[in-house]
Amino acid sequence: MKSIILKNLLIILSIFLIQNINNLVFGQSSQISKTIEVSGNCKMCKKQIEKAGKTKGVSDINWDIKSHLLTISYDSLKTSIDKIQLRIAAVGYDTPLFKANEETYNKLHTCCQYPRKKE
Repeated sequence: MKSIILKNLLIILSIFLIQNINNLVFGQSSQISKTIEVSGNCKMCKKQIEKAGKTKGVSDINWDIKSHLLTISYDSLKTSIDKIQLRIAAVGYDTPLFKANEETYNKLHTCCQYPRKKE
């Protein structure tokens, strides 16, 4: 009786161990963190930038007013850094990949109109 219980316990533990090793070796995380520069000036900019970037798959987003750096944590299976930057540019803020169009930029509050880089 004891040997049957021990044998079953050993089988269960072996299965559990193999499954966990498999997850460690082959299970790559799809969670990514990136930091990019986003133009802006004030707390109102911060609110708009973070709201635009917070989309499905984004778990954390924070724009620093002084450094103009946006730190984003997101699930790469649900969104991409390109999609996030496009959403931010769509509300008037320039990113490394996308420049906000002139009309959208001009609609920003005057305190949010940052000096734009010439291309």
